[in-house]
Amino acid sequence: MGQISQAFVLGAGLGTRLHPLTEELPKPLVPIFQKPLITFALDHLIDLEIKKILINTHRLPETFAAAFPGNHYRHVDLTFVNEPILLETGGGIKNVEAQLATEPFITYSGDVLTDLPLQPLIDEHFNRKNDVTLALRQTHLGSAIAFRDGRVVDIAGRLGIPGNFDFANIAVWNCAIFDRIPPAQKISFIPILGEWISQGGKIGGVVMEKGEWFNLGSRAEYFDVHRAILNGWQPAYIKERAWAAPIHPSADVDPTATVAGCSVVGKDCRVGAGARLEDSIVWPGSQIASNAELFGCIVRARKAVTGNHRNVDL
Repeated sequence: MGQISQAFVLGAGLGTRLHPLTEELPKPLVPIFQKPLITFALDHLIDLEIKKILINTHRLPETFAAAFPGNHYRHVDLTFVNEPILLETGGGIKNVEAQLATEPFITYSGDVLTDLPLQPLIDEHFNRKNDVTLALRQTHLGSAIAFRDGRVVDIAGRLGIPGNFDFANIAVWNCAIFDRIPPAQKISFIPILGEWISQGGKIGGVVMEKGEWFNLGSRAEYFDVHRAILNGWQPAYIKERAWAAPIHPSADVDPTATVAGCSVVGKDCRVGAGARLEDSIVWPGSQIASNAELFGCIVRARKAVTGNHRNVDL
């Protein structure tokens, strides 16, 4: 059974599809119930006994420092690498070459929430002696990967072979990838892998259809994650208690207020007398005025809301 000890979590995206939720907070820090999104990836990796975790950032790097005081999470130190100019996936990997040195590593998108079993991906990588091994899935977002007999034979149609799976945003890499990415350039790893395949590179994959997989690309998907959790889905790798509490223990909700449906009230929030929240998510530190009514709304952190609102982000 193979073992990976280091990981690179991609946290530098712009989060444009979730705008305006990502105006003041990078997408990986958007709260899911009482947890920042990226901590699901971190918990998943720590459950694999990953000892070294690097995270790239771009927008609002100071918010990561605030979310992870002392640059650590649970018992693992975190290394943050800011990209003042966004380098995309390939450039981001090249940018952490010095820190990852010569050992294989796993990459994990910081805006994906999943409970896919990761050990089979690692085992396949070592058993097949692959250069790269991709987690594959029918995500219904596309079919960019042509996967045949345990090998990725094309990616994004570069060789004209029809795709049948999508990349699930998790992969295992050998350090040989660093020699194939030009330094200090904004580049996706897709053309890098396409060229490697054409030159005989061993690019493998594991189809992972079990479990849940969420890519938070819209407010509808954001609500879908909350509904799944409210209906009982909780990844086994999360060890902390009460993270899925609909109302944070520190929140002050007036006894006459109503919190109904798929609603969440975050840390240090206040919900006033006679207020009604239905299918609405209130981020930490926000204040909902007395008699306010919110239906299908998302209230960003530390906002004050009065009046009646429906299906908007505040």
